[in-house]
Amino acid sequence: MDDSISRPGPSRRQLLGMIGTLAGSAAMYTAMTKLGHAQESSYRGPIQLQGDPNGATVLVLGAGLAGMTAALELRNAGYNVQILEYREKAGGRNWSLRRGDTYTELGGFTQNIQFDEGHYFNPGPWRIPYHHHAVLDYCRRLGVQLEPFIQVNHNAYLHSTKAFDGKPQRFRHIMNDFHGHVAELLSKSVQQNALNAAATQEDTEILLEALREWGALDENMRYVQSEHTSEFRGFAKDPGGGLTAVPEPSQPLAASDILKSGLWSRLANGNLYEFQMPMFQPVGGMDQIGLAFQRELQDIITFNAKVTELRQDENGVTASWIDARNGGETRTATADWCVCTIPFSVMTQIPNNLSSGMNAAISALPYAASVKFGLQMSRRFWEEDEAIFGGITYTDLPISLISYPSTGYNQGGKGVLLGGYSWGTYAYEFTAMSPEERVRRAVEFGAQIHPQYNEAFETGASVGWHRVPWTLGCYGVWTEETRAEHYRTAAEIDGRVVMAGEHISYIPAWMEGAILSALDATTRLHQRVVNG
Repeated sequence: MDDSISRPGPSRRQLLGMIGTLAGSAAMYTAMTKLGHAQESSYRGPIQLQGDPNGATVLVLGAGLAGMTAALELRNAGYNVQILEYREKAGGRNWSLRRGDTYTELGGFTQNIQFDEGHYFNPGPWRIPYHHHAVLDYCRRLGVQLEPFIQVNHNAYLHSTKAFDGKPQRFRHIMNDFHGHVAELLSKSVQQNALNAAATQEDTEILLEALREWGALDENMRYVQSEHTSEFRGFAKDPGGGLTAVPEPSQPLAASDILKSGLWSRLANGNLYEFQMPMFQPVGGMDQIGLAFQRELQDIITFNAKVTELRQDENGVTASWIDARNGGETRTATADWCVCTIPFSVMTQIPNNLSSGMNAAISALPYAASVKFGLQMSRRFWEEDEAIFGGITYTDLPISLISYPSTGYNQGGKGVLLGGYSWGTYAYEFTAMSPEERVRRAVEFGAQIHPQYNEAFETGASVGWHRVPWTLGCYGVWTEETRAEHYRTAAEIDGRVVMAGEHISYIPAWMEGAILSALDATTRLHQRVVNG
């Protein structure tokens, strides 16, 4: 028996709860803030490090955005700075894969990237919110050109394998039909005084008018097929010119079908503070930010330097390191102070004499599992066949989503899709596969939404973050409990070492968190130096 048929229908209270899911982005923001997500950046302009460091030296571990921000500001303040970086390039998780790149993950799997010239895939960060002021300011100061990133596209899809016979539905259809049915339900409740709320006659009339406009209801407060509803959800036949000009209204989906599909749960994503438009991306790939920092700091970065030990005493800090590619003899780098931006997932494997509290904090922080896929297609079928220009399609398939490139619109030719961004259990399952198998599965799943995958796919790449040697995970995952117990210790200066990175912030996983953490650590370290 069909389980969806045998279950009783939702109560009015449950229906109103569903409405709250859509309308309650403020409540969602509050909850996410408590967990350390979705907060506005506190950045208000370049820091001013006043006072003479008297030739003090600083060793920065890691040339990601946190490390390079700290190095740039400290050097500008008069410090002698050196950076040790595990990789052959700067940027850390601020990373793009292009033709000619070679990436080897844990387990020995090597990918030789074959995208056509000019195309790329961002395995890590891929968008910048408008309220991430520090990232935007450094982009402006370092000459990184930005362009819009399309987060919400009303013509993209919402897809569930368990609804509408597995056929993807346009975002605009689900959104406007859901709004319409909800507005009709609420209008009936208001008219029948069923909400048991004290309201004046004038308030009631205003609310009904607002519901009529918001939900595209007719004069009888019904959400039905009409030209008016089609002005929101789109027409079955669009208005034209000449003898074929007359439009044909489209038929709304049934309320029960939308509710049972669960697709309404995706409608609020673009309302969340961290995903509100406008959003941005660097022209030419996310790595343009890291490259811009690298140009400023090229002369003080030692690449391919794998830190193997970190020691400190009352006089300074010593980091032991080897060549990350060839091994060989152990070398050392010393300084008066250290800004360590190595992810805690990696720090657990580096012998050190940091305090017991700091090591407890390091050990207490797990890192999220995620996998991303870049898929090159021989033609931009999403634009040519389906009029999808940028934006994101969401699905309950293991790939989770498909993001369409927010550049090169309407030019034809090839394009690289973000063919999936998986978390949790699905991420672990994908990570257990070879990169080639991951890509093959991503193409199979994507073809359930876009059959054109089968003839258009050319080449792909995938990054499972738990297999990335220099992060061993995507980002640090604090809980309220672990943050309360360990966060302050993790952020405090430990002897002559201070930690920085997205994991030492209340904006985890974002570049903004990494930069703000570095600025805070740099400011406190400078105060310690100049004040003695």
